[in-house]
Amino acid sequence: MMAKTVSSVELELTYLAKAIPVEIKGTQPIRLVDIYIPDITGIHPRLRLRQKGGEYEITKKIPVNPNDVSVQKELTIPLNEEEFKALSNVSNKKVVKDRYKAVISGTNAEVDVFRGGLEGLIVIDFEFSNKIRKGAFTPPEVCLADVTQETFIAGGSLAGKTLSDIRSQLAKYAYKPIDHF
Repeated sequence: MMAKTVSSVELELTYLAKAIPVEIKGTQPIRLVDIYIPDITGIHPRLRLRQKGGEYEITKKIPVNPNDVSVQKELTIPLNEEEFKALSNVSNKKVVKDRYKAVISGTNAEVDVFRGGLEGLIVIDFEFSNKIRKGAFTPPEVCLADVTQETFIAGGSLAGKTLSDIRSQLAKYAYKPIDHF
C-alpha cells in the first residue's frame, strides 16, 4: 500500500519561553532532526526533511498570506528510512530538538527544547483549530515574547546556527538561555 501525501493548513503562534513549562515535566519528548533544503545562506528554506523518532517525512510549508506566517499550508509526504538517509546528504542546514506535547492554559502546545549549538533555546508553538481561537488567545505567564513573524526563529533560519549566532536577535526580547532538565 502506498503512503498518502497529506495537505493541511496550520494555525499557530510561536513564543520564546521564559522558563520550562511545568506541563512538560515528567513527559517524554520526541527527538526531531530537521534538515532544510536548499542549503543556501541567507534564505529561509520552505522544504524540510524530518526524522521524528522512527518516522520520516518531507514537508513543504507555504504561508497562505506572505505577510502572516502564522497560517501556513503544509504538504507532507511520508518517507522510509532509506529515502530519508539518501536525501539528508543534500544539505548541512540541520536542527536537532526535543519536542514535548502538552496542554498549556487550555491550548495545545509543542515545546521545542533545542539541542547542540542552540542549547538553551526553548520555543513554544500554540496550535489552534480556527482563527477565532487564535485571535482570542492570551499567552500564559511562561511566554516571554511572540516571535511568530520573526524569520530568525524559523527552523530553516536556525538550521546550522548556534545560540551565539542569534544572540543579538534574542537580546531584543531580553531572552536568557534556559537550562534544560
